[in-house]
Amino acid sequence: MDRISAIRNVEEALRAFEAGEADLAATEERVLAALRTYATEFEGSGLGAYAGHGAEAVEDVVVIASSRAEARDRIAEHAPATPASFDVERLD
Repeated sequence: MDRISAIRNVEEALRAFEAGEADLAATEERVLAALRTYATEFEGSGLGAYAGHGAEAVEDVVVIASSRAEARDRIAEHAPATPASFDVERLD
């Protein structure tokens, strides 16, 4: 999914929420699905989505990076506390 498609999907979710066709939980789910799809489809760009694992502070921290090492640094920056060690997994 390209950026324009992701924005359109978010816009459609917001429009449905504003029209009373969806509640907040359903809207959040649609927006999150669009974002996750966008984040994991960087084909040919050299970028990828990476997630931290193995320590509570980095669980569910997902970043976009060009390498595992760059992802490790970015995850450490965004984690509430940086653990001594943690794993990095590329999401496909």
